[in-house]
Amino acid sequence: VKYAFLSGIMITILLIPVNKWIAELIASATKKMMEQKDERIRRTGELLTYIRTLKMYGWELLFTSWLMETRSSEVTHLSTRKYLDAWCVFFWATTPTLFSLFTFGVYTLMGHQLDAATVFTCLALFNNLISPLNSFPWVINGLIDAIISTRRLSRFLSCSEHELELDRTGNPPSSACSEDQPDFTFEDMAVVIHDASCAWSSSNEEEQNLVLDHVTLCIPKGSLVSVIGEVGSGKSSLLNSILGEMRLINGSVHSSGSIAYVPQVPWILSGTIRDNILFGKEYDPRRYSDVLQACALEVDISLMVGGDMAYIGEKGVNLSGGQRARLALARAIYHGSDIFMLDDVLSAVDAQVSCWILHNAILGPLMNPHTRILCTHNIQAISSADMVVVMDKGHVKWVGSSADLSTSSYLAFSSIREFNISSQVQSQERNENAFTEDKQNVLQESDYIRVPEAEQEIIEGELRKEGRVESTVYKNYAAFSGWIITIVTCLSAILMQASRNGNDLWLSYWVDTTAGSNQKEYPTSFYLVILCIFCIMNSLLTLVRAFSFAFGGLRAAVQVHNRLLKKLINAPVNFFDQTPSGRILNRFSSDLYTIDDSLPFILNILLANFVGLLGIAIVLSYVQVMFLLLLLPFWYIYSKLQVGICLGTQRG
Repeated sequence: VKYAFLSGIMITILLIPVNKWIAELIASATKKMMEQKDERIRRTGELLTYIRTLKMYGWELLFTSWLMETRSSEVTHLSTRKYLDAWCVFFWATTPTLFSLFTFGVYTLMGHQLDAATVFTCLALFNNLISPLNSFPWVINGLIDAIISTRRLSRFLSCSEHELELDRTGNPPSSACSEDQPDFTFEDMAVVIHDASCAWSSSNEEEQNLVLDHVTLCIPKGSLVSVIGEVGSGKSSLLNSILGEMRLINGSVHSSGSIAYVPQVPWILSGTIRDNILFGKEYDPRRYSDVLQACALEVDISLMVGGDMAYIGEKGVNLSGGQRARLALARAIYHGSDIFMLDDVLSAVDAQVSCWILHNAILGPLMNPHTRILCTHNIQAISSADMVVVMDKGHVKWVGSSADLSTSSYLAFSSIREFNISSQVQSQERNENAFTEDKQNVLQESDYIRVPEAEQEIIEGELRKEGRVESTVYKNYAAFSGWIITIVTCLSAILMQASRNGNDLWLSYWVDTTAGSNQKEYPTSFYLVILCIFCIMNSLLTLVRAFSFAFGGLRAAVQVHNRLLKKLINAPVNFFDQTPSGRILNRFSSDLYTIDDSLPFILNILLANFVGLLGIAIVLSYVQVMFLLLLLPFWYIYSKLQVGICLGTQRG
């Protein structure tokens, strides 16, 4: 075609800046959509966390509308992206047709005669552009997603590093503890906090929101420290500052050795009781038994079906609050760290059990050589402590021994004012003796822990269907998209392929009528006008297919999310006990994103390739009837090969 191909190349080049502009708009919409998606997943996580409270108070509809606000914003940006994708698909899908139109049009206007060899050679080359050009929008979307994800990860990885040794001025000064503990050196201290000011936020303006304000505290190794104070006085924040979970604004925090932390709300692993206690450490039968006895878990485990191999649901749903607290304490004791930090672990158990844990665990041989920091309101624990720290509004108000506490000016502390220490100690000792007798009676009835051969699972396994996708799945998706939209999409795809085949047939007719002895007196403009009509029809049908797919995909995405959220909200509480929240969040995150974005695009390409293959088969059958006789055996062989591959995969 000589230099006529340059006209087709010019069309492709002119479309590059248009697609670049569309790609920038898609990137902007994708970034906003991902931000709204993150917020929606966060709200869904909160809804799952407090689902019991929502159901008890009947707040399901209120929180559903709260979640749907974020979903609506996400769908708004998703629709912008999908319609821009439709324009991108339109431009790239019509490129081969426009390429052939301009190339053959310019070639004939240059005065050249079209022949069969020229036309069909060029058509074969043009058809080679169809597959990569149809895949180009997919590549663009993938690159945009990759770039946005890379930027989000880079922003996260570029954050300031967390310092494990929180020390702004080198080693903490030894003079920080010389006034309160003159007999101890810095090497004798397990924790040294010098003039530390801490806050929870990561921003730079923290001076007005300090949770801990100029705290100075030294804790000797091997001591039992009781941290007391009113609710919100900073007891838990003090422990978190030692862990390094708070932002250090001023001063220094230094700890020596490994740390085991038991929070107020225990974290329970979805697994057996033994797995929760061992937590990856090797099983030592003697130490394991001592830990269970010290934490008063022997009685509870002996009464469970399966003993210590009984399966615990997510967040310990089948355990009481006291059992969860003791299980978390047993995990910390079994690992044997240098420093134990216990955040009000005695408040979750009754008086008898708290006395047992205090004397056999916290003051017992398993923890006695180690440093123990206990936030508590328990009178007996306070009186048994080597050191008492009184917290008030983020400040350390008083530090001293429990004997000095009764005569100090801080006797007004509520938990000590309301109770008499001596009478409480005597009463709790009687409770401990009674609990010991009950415990021995139960253990006599069950001398050993029953361990079954298999774990008793209460978490239902995730069901997965294997094999081919059922037709009902396609019907449901078509119903979500809307049957009218589905019919319009399929018809536009079929007619688009028919116009493309008609374009090729018209070129063939053009060659036949202008070559050889069957020449007909038609002007060149006549053939070009008909060719332009086929090109315009193909472009319009491509546009209809792209936008109908975008509209149907958006409608299906909204319908699927609404149906899924409705089913989740109306599910009984037992469903949430048997289904891990991570599995539910996967449905609302990655799986829903596949339905929102990937599935319409894949179905679009699938439909285009299927209709294209159907058009080629019809043309070949029209030209050569023998092709139909060969097509049926090949289809049968292909079906058998697919069945064999599936069976081989399942056996493998």
